Amino acid sequence: MNPPVPVTTETLHHAAALLRGGRVVAFPTETYYGLAVDPCNAQALERLFEIKRRSRELPILVLVSGREQLQQTTADVSAVYERLMQCFWPGPLTLVCTARPCLPQQLTGNTGTVGVRHSPHPTANQLLAAFGGPITATSANLSGHPPAVTADEVARIFAGAVDLILDGGQTPGGSGSTLVRLHGASLSCLREGKIAFSAVQACVDSLNS
Repeated sequence: MNPPVPVTTETLHHAAALLRGGRVVAFPTETYYGLAVDPCNAQALERLFEIKRRSRELPILVLVSGREQLQQTTADVSAVYERLMQCFWPGPLTLVCTARPCLPQQLTGNTGTVGVRHSPHPTANQLLAAFGGPITATSANLSGHPPAVTADEVARIFAGAVDLILDGGQTPGGSGSTLVRLHGASLSCLREGKIAFSAVQACVDSLNS
């Protein structure tokens, strides 16, 4: 078992080096603990599916630190998504975008889309900065089981399968991010989480008011 480690400059740099080497790092977000790999590394994504016992048909969500990293995942940012980012980012709102063709099919679940959000959690953003690019943020759990809300829970669930666990304290839990997708001019809710879809829709409606 790999015990959790405190979040320091040294452990963040170590985490980034592990990600570049195709390894798996657990870290806290504004919802649950997440599992990070390099989203452009197909072998690392395969390992992620294996340790989570997750179906390959399910896409993996990605965290970015802002506009520059968002452009590494998609070239399709509509005026509606621009408005939603202004209203809710950083925060628990995941935008499903058209994926860049260079992204591995394991990441997109062969959907041609990728779900992206900007977390407000300081450790998540420190890890993004240390790595220098987007990271995956799938919840730290075995598929079908509740996600971990503490670093110790991550350690118990994965029993050494995760290469490094950054201990950023207890996360809020409760529900995940709200997941939305734009179809033409119509916004749909794929999963309602911490942000009510009514609030998301109100933000979009304000674009035309």
